[in-house]
Amino acid sequence: MIDLNGAVVNEWPYPGVPPRIIDPALNGGRRGDVGVQLAPSGDARGGIYANGTVGQLSWTGERLWEWGSQAPGGAARQNHDWEMLPGGHRLLLVTVPRAVPGLSEVAVGDQGLVEVGPDGDIVWQWLAGDHLDELGFSADGWDALRRTAARDPEDPWGYLEMNSAKSLGPNRWHDSDPDSVFQPDNILVSFRKANVVALIDKASGAVVWKLGPYFDAAPGAQHQRINVHKVPRALDQISGQHNPHMIAAGLPGAGNILIFDNQGGAGYPPAALGIYAGSRVLEVDPATRQIVWQYTAEDSGLPSWTFFSSFVSNAQRLPNGNTLVTEGMQGRLFQVTPGGDIVWEYCSPYLGYGVAGEPEVREPRVPGVDRLTLTPLVYRAQAVPFDGVPDGTARTTPRSVDRRESAGAQTGSAT
Repeated sequence: MIDLNGAVVNEWPYPGVPPRIIDPALNGGRRGDVGVQLAPSGDARGGIYANGTVGQLSWTGERLWEWGSQAPGGAARQNHDWEMLPGGHRLLLVTVPRAVPGLSEVAVGDQGLVEVGPDGDIVWQWLAGDHLDELGFSADGWDALRRTAARDPEDPWGYLEMNSAKSLGPNRWHDSDPDSVFQPDNILVSFRKANVVALIDKASGAVVWKLGPYFDAAPGAQHQRINVHKVPRALDQISGQHNPHMIAAGLPGAGNILIFDNQGGAGYPPAALGIYAGSRVLEVDPATRQIVWQYTAEDSGLPSWTFFSSFVSNAQRLPNGNTLVTEGMQGRLFQVTPGGDIVWEYCSPYLGYGVAGEPEVREPRVPGVDRLTLTPLVYRAQAVPFDGVPDGTARTTPRSVDRRESAGAQTGSAT
């Protein structure tokens, strides 16, 4: 955890995918507890197979809860996301190696969700491979998906690369229509490799709402996609997206869906990408499926390619209306106003080795292709309110940074 001047406030010697400070309201009033991965699985494939146990640590590092050895196969294989739920339950995104009917006759890295009770029992589960026919693949898409799975069944990121899962929580759509698909318990998920954002009905397991995988576009339009700035407008092709989630009640934009649209290579078949490589943050009205706010580098007066992360990354709406952005591939965190002014910025000084710059894959798999490289990658940052950590924790305001000072960075900490 760092303060707004980049000074380290606290640290825990464990990885997290992602690490997350737990909301005291869901944690019996305890402040400063963190969720992390506690032990590796020992699986040399790494990636979605790498995790053995997950758990909860106190502010001082005391181990309060651990789960994984009692999971099917003896390892949690938690990856990409998790969420603390009321009553001490946890929603975990996990990997289940298995042969997926209709996709592959050999085991692949299927991903899904489990809800784990405080005692470690699995009380609910969902697997993506059971719902492939609900994702909207074309005949060409199915062919590309099957050929991709056959080419590398042990892909350390999975054939869909399911990369986020977040329950909706109380929201205005449900308030106005209790029969809406936007039930608070329903879960919004992302499939990076498929260019699909989907809403899972918690009660039935069915996909009841989705974005993607395909969008109408004239040939060549992909070259202007990252530069279009008129809003509102219909959502166009997302590609390689991360952490779509409904903005929580009480925050500016509540009820809309915030998406880090990487515009990285993805899709079955692959989506066309433009000459001007750049990522964007999109705020989408789920009722109209229109973009109602966006951020690209051009909103800060910079060329589109100066803000780009083809994989990982995140965006989080803050109480003052600003958005905290994780440009993960570059290890860069910044806070941007609704008008595009960058009011706070931090570049991680921490480096680690991984295959293709992915620290979770530590062993080269393909001779002549894979090798270790040094990377500043940050998967996902989290802005933490001051009242989410113990009293006495350093509370700072950012040092003056030219034009950014007057715009007013949101006070808080980031992990």
